[in-house]
Amino acid sequence: MLPEILDLPLTKEEREIVGRAHEVCREFVVPRRAELDESCEFPEDIMAQFRDAGLFRAMFPAEFDGLGFHPLTPMLIAESIAEYCLATATIFGASTTLAALPIRLGGTDEQKRKYLPRLASGEWFGSFAVTEPDAGSDITSIATTAVKRGDRYVLNGMKKWITNAGRSDLYCVFAITAPGQDPRSALSCFIVEKGTPGLSFGKLENKLGLRCTPNRPVILENVEVPEENLVGLKPNKGFNLLFETLTRSRVGVATFGVGVATGAYKEAAKYTRRRKQFGKRVIEFQVVQHMLADMLMKIETARMLTYKAGWYAHVLAHKEASKFSAMAKCYASEIAMQVTTDALQLHGGYGFVKDCPAEKMFRDAKILAIYEGTNQMLKNDIAMSIVQEAARFQ
Repeated sequence: MLPEILDLPLTKEEREIVGRAHEVCREFVVPRRAELDESCEFPEDIMAQFRDAGLFRAMFPAEFDGLGFHPLTPMLIAESIAEYCLATATIFGASTTLAALPIRLGGTDEQKRKYLPRLASGEWFGSFAVTEPDAGSDITSIATTAVKRGDRYVLNGMKKWITNAGRSDLYCVFAITAPGQDPRSALSCFIVEKGTPGLSFGKLENKLGLRCTPNRPVILENVEVPEENLVGLKPNKGFNLLFETLTRSRVGVATFGVGVATGAYKEAAKYTRRRKQFGKRVIEFQVVQHMLADMLMKIETARMLTYKAGWYAHVLAHKEASKFSAMAKCYASEIAMQVTTDALQLHGGYGFVKDCPAEKMFRDAKILAIYEGTNQMLKNDIAMSIVQEAARFQ
């Protein structure tokens, strides 16, 4: 399958939508990204431009009112947006991919028809609510509960670091539906709509990066949802659903890593070509050329690994999809940090001030190695698969 990944035979319409993502970002994101980073304002105007350009619909299959593009096309769109601003890409990706995936993968036909078209239109924003104050990498420590009472479930608990919280209209909340049992066999996913009594939000986090991406605690105090909001209508099936969701969403994180690294690399190449020292352009110094060459090699390696992981996860449902999504997420997030650091270095003193786009990219990139599974935890998972495979090596 690798030749197909390398060729990426996109249709004319798919190429046009990726090109449109670049055009919208250059026209509307680039002029506003520094201001939004400073103010921590949610970019409503930019999301409206994404909506008008059809970018939300481009992320969904046709049966959910999407444009029905090839499964790798959404990856290219997400990568394109992240090249200009990882914060706006994260807002966009949380609604179109992360919040939608539990419903797409585990929802009933009725749940899909009710909610996915709203996310596909950009009319609704979504949030994925798993992490808690004492349950990050350790999913088995989830404490949020959902107790069945008649034809309803009552949810209590608190989620932490939730992207788009407060702005989103839909929350996919993972909770324990069999208290006292191992969470791996007692976890369920619920769709909670904004405005449901008992649903509230904590303070906006003041973050290092992704500053216009809102992150708040989601607080559930006797939140009642109808039984039909249990994803799949079958309780205690949430652990596998969470695993399948993260397998696919980690490819998205890798895509973001490739995108922000590409943006930083381009900024460094432009700046070193423009700036002169010792009578010649900085880009003419061999040490600088070698740094740029290393950056480009890392980006292209990460891109190919990410596309392969995307092919395994979104096209083939390959048995090794989880391993490759973990590898792509780890590698792309690490090279994103390396490339943005080198880009900052190549800007010299200018790289240390807020006016420099690479400075924001550097701060934004750090989160990629932390969320949706820290790289340390994912390397444990990769190593476990290696141990299992080692017995078959000849």
